[in-house]
Amino acid sequence: MKKPTPKIKTTKAPKENKGQNKSEGLRINKYLALHGYSTRRGADDLISKNQIFINGRRAVLGDKVTDKDKVELRGGQVKKEFRYFAYNKPYGVITHSPQFGQKDIAKDLSGNFNMKGVFPIGRLDKSSTGLMILTDDGRVTDRLLNPKHSHEKEYLVTTKLKLRNNFKEKMEAGVNIEGYKTEKCKVKIIDDFTFRVTLTEGKKHQIRRMCSALFNDVDTLKRERIMNVTLGDLPTGHFRQLQGEELKTF
Repeated sequence: MKKPTPKIKTTKAPKENKGQNKSEGLRINKYLALHGYSTRRGADDLISKNQIFINGRRAVLGDKVTDKDKVELRGGQVKKEFRYFAYNKPYGVITHSPQFGQKDIAKDLSGNFNMKGVFPIGRLDKSSTGLMILTDDGRVTDRLLNPKHSHEKEYLVTTKLKLRNNFKEKMEAGVNIEGYKTEKCKVKIIDDFTFRVTLTEGKKHQIRRMCSALFNDVDTLKRERIMNVTLGDLPTGHFRQLQGEELKTF
């Protein structure tokens, strides 16, 4: 008996494309990526292998579709199940482009087969610790890192000098760091040398540079939350898979 052809359910274009001319539609590779069947690069591969059909005809690279089109995946390809992990980065571990002799996340997790193929989203500098998201889903990179999406990230920071009385006020209002004024943020003072800060942007070494501009220096910096994902009691150097409601919200 001939197996039924697997089909991709058609849906309306996401809100971020709402302003787009409906007659133009979405590029087929982006459509496939948004519906969880592959990354854009993987979608191009499926199209090149003649496995994608639009309204009964073979799709070609560059095709566009709307919610009125029927998109099919033929050839028995199984929808990929992407993985997402919370990881507690240790002090001294490099997140990207390690130099000779430096330890990066891949080396730190090299002994665990379950983590094969994942990569970090975003960065934490060598001297910082805490929460990072690891995944094999390249689709989420732009959604998490593009400044237009304004996702919250929360950090616990200790300083080398006592916090000034106006530190909270100054930092929350935005700080000029080398010609750029940071977005408004939320600050909670814990004690004379400790505070929590919640940012919606992520400039390079931003918190360290903000503290420096306010006449102080960071001693320790730990990221405790990205959006709804929290570090909790996850031990240093360990990871846990995002599942259930936490993953759905994320």
